[in-house]
Amino acid sequence: MVAIFEQFRHLNTRDPGTWPALPKLALLSALLGALLVGAYFLDWQSELDELDAGRQQEAKLKQDYVDKKRQAVNLDLLRAQLRDIETSFGTLLKQLPNRSQMEALLVDINQAGLGRGLQFELFRPAQQETTRDFYAELPINVKVTGNYHDMGAFASDIGQLPRIVTLNDIVLAVGKDGMLTMDTTAKTFRYLDEEELAAQRKAAKAAKAAKK
Repeated sequence: MVAIFEQFRHLNTRDPGTWPALPKLALLSALLGALLVGAYFLDWQSELDELDAGRQQEAKLKQDYVDKKRQAVNLDLLRAQLRDIETSFGTLLKQLPNRSQMEALLVDINQAGLGRGLQFELFRPAQQETTRDFYAELPINVKVTGNYHDMGAFASDIGQLPRIVTLNDIVLAVGKDGMLTMDTTAKTFRYLDEEELAAQRKAAKAAKAAKK
């Protein structure tokens, strides 16, 4: 150890060529290490970052490929489901009357009650419809009197009408004569015609422009 230490004493820093072998080797090792560190930070680091980014991009592309392959495999099934949905929607849409058929539908509701022997104390359609995306909703205040069996048959008849009619907010009361009185809101629906849809789109566009 003393001999090794002696080689590093009294080194002439201005003339490394005169140094013993061990100090020269140590200096070369230090220079080589400094070069490697410098190369890492000046050049290799950016290349390693690019390599890491490339690996991440490769993983993302592989996942995108797997997702698209899965979608392609299920494409026929998704198309079949879409056709079923469109068919079901078309069936439901056909159950909505247009504007000209609403009066006939109101007559059908009234006749459903009269046909069961119920007495109408109130049958009052709302003055104004409630407009939705592609249909309008018309509430009808209804108050009828009759026995329990006829009330049930009337509700069943309403559910079997070719057009969609729902009974909402039903309140039943028993009179002194034992007869039932049903107070309810019947709601029926109709689809909007092209003119109404165009007016609705125009109003929505104007409202959106007013917010800007």
